[in-house]
Amino acid sequence: MTNPKLLLITGVSSGFGRALATAALARGHRVAGTVRDEKACAAFEALAPGRAHGRILDVTDFDRIDGLVQAIEGELGPVDVLVNNAGYGHEGVLEESPLEAMRRQFDVNVFGAVAMAKAVMPGMRQRRSGHIVNITSMGGFITMPGIAYYCGSKFALEGISEVMAQEMKPFGVAVTAVAPGSFRTDWAGRSMVRSPRAIADYDSLFDPVRQARQQKHGHQLGDPAKAAEAILQLLDMADPPTQLLLGSDALALVRGKLQAMQERIDRFESLSRSTDTA
Repeated sequence: MTNPKLLLITGVSSGFGRALATAALARGHRVAGTVRDEKACAAFEALAPGRAHGRILDVTDFDRIDGLVQAIEGELGPVDVLVNNAGYGHEGVLEESPLEAMRRQFDVNVFGAVAMAKAVMPGMRQRRSGHIVNITSMGGFITMPGIAYYCGSKFALEGISEVMAQEMKPFGVAVTAVAPGSFRTDWAGRSMVRSPRAIADYDSLFDPVRQARQQKHGHQLGDPAKAAEAILQLLDMADPPTQLLLGSDALALVRGKLQAMQERIDRFESLSRSTDTA
């Protein structure tokens, strides 16, 4: 490889993080990957001794993040690419789900990602190069009953990513929000936190959604290995997009949402305009 990069990827134990780290290592890149314990750290480093560097981190341990990034760059050199992959899904009817579950969802999916980005930004800005990739979701564009906290966190990260891209572009730093559709990861399995059901009024609305998600788990159309290759292509682009959907389901659902939004905007345009000063 003529231009090997140092990638810092959060959450490399499984799912997208593991697939991306494996593909990046296969291409000759170096990867610093965060994991949650020593066993996972050893397993990750065994993928490519000398080029896979495991670091134990919970992304909600905000006070540790700056020091960890500084230590990585002191030992391995400048981080060329940050991939904010660590995250999880919360499933539960809004009325039944405690606020503490929402705080935890946002701490991991939003605040953790922003803290990681803020830790690499100074070096990337000073070097006038770098790429920050935030893994969001089609759930950052579309919604469905039972995942309000998850969608809220991904909507937030999408918006933050857009602003981040605008602020970092003058310094030669790219920012891309990658929004996958349904992929064969553990998102809907062991990685998902579920609030207990309690209110019968929601049964007819929510139970079919939960059952369909459980039945679909493991049979999703999306292949994490192909997602990893798509992200690596993104990193090689001279002018990468600020947003990238992954998967035909994400394309169809987001296009449908945008069309419905356009129709709604047009329908109520006169009411929207009525608030302007005459």
